[in-house]
Amino acid sequence: MRVPTVTMTKRELVINVSNKLGITQSEVAKVIETTFEIISEALAEGKRWELRDFGVFEVKTRASRIGRNPRTGAQVPVPARRVVTFRPGKKMKEVVSEIGRASCRERV
Repeated sequence: MRVPTVTMTKRELVINVSNKLGITQSEVAKVIETTFEIISEALAEGKRWELRDFGVFEVKTRASRIGRNPRTGAQVPVPARRVVTFRPGKKMKEVVSEIGRASCRERV
């Protein structure tokens, strides 16, 4: 059985934080946007971004390889590229695991 994907948009994040902290949505939006810019700039410079108990963002380089065009079957060179990876922290894993177990019990 496949679990439906639920997405939270940046707008929804702003509204949730604003409601929890009692700060205006425009102030929260500025803080969140600035935070994302700082994280993006640090990753672009090749730095590692660690948020304790949440997780680690880092940039890794994927090696070049030979891929295959699924339509024609022809071999295609795929160049090396940099990608952002995320490794969840211990607390994040625990929270997600606990919520996952609870939702599985509800579906049964």
